[in-house]
Amino acid sequence: MQLTPELVALTIKDVRDDGPEPGFTPLCEAELDDLVDKVESEADGKPLMIFAYGSLIWNPEFEPARRERATAHGWHRSFSLRIARWRATSEQPGLMMALERGGQCDGIVFTLSAERQRADLRALIAREIKYREVRDMVRWLPVRTENGTRKALTFWASTKRLGLTRPLPADQASQLIARACGQGGSCAEYLRNTIVDLQAEGIRDRNLWHLQALVAEDIIARHKA
Repeated sequence: MQLTPELVALTIKDVRDDGPEPGFTPLCEAELDDLVDKVESEADGKPLMIFAYGSLIWNPEFEPARRERATAHGWHRSFSLRIARWRATSEQPGLMMALERGGQCDGIVFTLSAERQRADLRALIAREIKYREVRDMVRWLPVRTENGTRKALTFWASTKRLGLTRPLPADQASQLIARACGQGGSCAEYLRNTIVDLQAEGIRDRNLWHLQALVAEDIIARHKA
């Protein structure tokens, strides 16, 4: 991989917390509980499954009852979610991953523990959905596993109605990823971590591999200059 730990280290900066994402309203506790109620109701009493395709694979922050490989057909990973906080700033925006229509996406599906389901689900939604305006980015997808097709919850599967994501040409996306860093780390670090963990699961995403090479080139060129 061209995007080495040494190159990623060059993208890390000490960045202060500038508060919520500009233009968004933090979700209050009551709204969070309403969203958890909605998801549990839609699960209809069945084991609740989560489809992970990015950072949730390598950092789920909960202990699942089960994990297995799964594929979401008709979707693919894309650095199409523009951000100005966490791994970016208003001065240097970055990109995070979302699911966009087309192709297929191999990932991991986690089954939440029945005993801790509500607590784990609430913590997960609080982590992924921090703002009122993005509540609809929690959605159900059919995913195929060795044991058949399952309904799984996922986060940041793009909807045209909301218009929160916008795929960019690879050269433009790579520049944003190579240069953005916030209090949570850099976008380049996020990209490398995702590829490494996918590789550990036996998953190779050719779009991400192409993107990491472009990000590495941009970092090298800027530091040479």
